[in-house]
Amino acid sequence: MATSIKKLPDTELVLSGNGACGGCPATMALRMVGKALGENAIMMLTPSCSVASMGMTPRLGYNWPGMNICFATAGSSASGVVHALEIMKEKGRLQGEVPTVFNWVGDGGTYDIGFQALSAAAERNENIIHFCYNNEAYSNTGVQRSGATPRGSFTTTTPGGKRQPKKNMALLMLEHNIPYVATATVAYPGDLYDKVVKAKSIPGMKYIEILAPCYLGWQFDMENTVNMSRMAAACGAWLLWEAEQGKISFNRPTDHIINGKKPALPVNEYLMAQGRFSRLLKGSDAAERIAEIQGDIDREIAFMRERAKITI
Repeated sequence: MATSIKKLPDTELVLSGNGACGGCPATMALRMVGKALGENAIMMLTPSCSVASMGMTPRLGYNWPGMNICFATAGSSASGVVHALEIMKEKGRLQGEVPTVFNWVGDGGTYDIGFQALSAAAERNENIIHFCYNNEAYSNTGVQRSGATPRGSFTTTTPGGKRQPKKNMALLMLEHNIPYVATATVAYPGDLYDKVVKAKSIPGMKYIEILAPCYLGWQFDMENTVNMSRMAAACGAWLLWEAEQGKISFNRPTDHIINGKKPALPVNEYLMAQGRFSRLLKGSDAAERIAEIQGDIDREIAFMRERAKITI
């Protein structure tokens, strides 16, 4: 059972007055991350909404030391900080517990531009937590498609709807044989909190991907951010799971879907709640293209159900 939201720490590492949009899921998720990590952490940010909203240098909207780094370098930059801290500790220049080094990066800096350095850091099993807050597009630069953009979604570079399915980035990270991989969403803050606490306690590379519905990019009313996250999980468009040392387990409500206790809801209602799918829903081939998206979801559920049986 996930930690109740009523029992979460009062710690707030996201400061009031930052420039995030109303209902911003990245900021909501980062609050949970802060409660789990505490103050002794160092934050690495590639270009993203969280950089644009954090305030003007030298001020920072987050109460950790933070470094703005190049788009492609989250894995390598965080690795450098980790090794610098290790050397400082060895030489007696750092007292007390070594800070947790974590990346706070969007899907563009994870799935696409930053994948090479991230993959290399995972292969080296660097002692980093990499968070991908996934809003399924390059939202900060005008909503272009990314590798995380689902089939059928409108972006400025897919005006007729993207024709390719998104890739399973969390599974790709799992195949790097790192000790911990997890997915989460703002609809289930206790689940996210627990996963971050667990990741902090595990040496080596950790990867946590958080679904972050962006009301501007997805085109829904900003007060519906949490409900949109909940709908994604209910229809299986976003699966909640974690893997420790390669062994996958599923979290609610995904576990009921995987185990057949409760069927995933049809994807139609989820799609209709978002303006980014409006072109798909209005076209003469709407039924066919909705069926393609439903097929993507059904295949992902079936695949992850079977993948979880592999425990070697």
